[in-house]
Formats: sequence, structure tokens, C-alpha cells
Amino acid sequence: MRIAEVSERCGLSPDTLRYYERIGLIPSVNRDSSGIRDYTEEDCRWIEFIKCMRNAGLPIEVLTEYVELFQKGDETIEARKSLLSKECDK
Repeated sequence: MRIAEVSERCGLSPDTLRYYERIGLIPSVNRDSSGIRDYTEEDCRWIEFIKCMRNAGLPIEVLTEYVELFQKGDETIEARKSLLSKECDK
């Protein structure tokens, strides 16, 4: 799926999608042979997750940390829970 399709589907601008990818909120998006982003359904689920967390008030810095922990695997579950709990307590 091209960035314009994902932008329309998710309700985020292409610039926002590029920014989220650049700062690591969206794991590396595949590119076709011409270098054009080719989003998958999994990428779209990540984007929806990010939107949900942002709408809940999670700062980008905290969300970036959460995504980094998530990518390290299940051994970070408690750290992720703790991170979110701290944000809920604010």
C-alpha cells in the first residue's frame, strides 16, 4: 500500500507518517524496487496503535520508548506495563 492510501485510510498526513517512521514509531517500512514505501497490514496496525496511544495522551517520547521496548520482545513486558502505569498516574 502506498503512503497516500495509508494516509487516507488512517487519517494522518503523509508527512506525519514519514515523521513517525523516522523517529522509530513505525518499524522500517518495506520499499519497492523504486524506493517507494510499501506499507503492509501490520504497518497499518502499528499506525492505528500509535494513533490510539496518542489520542489517550501518551507523549511521543514515551511512545517511542514503548515501541523500542516492544521490539526487544516479551522480556520487556513488565517494563512496558510500568511505563504505561507511570503515564496513567500523571
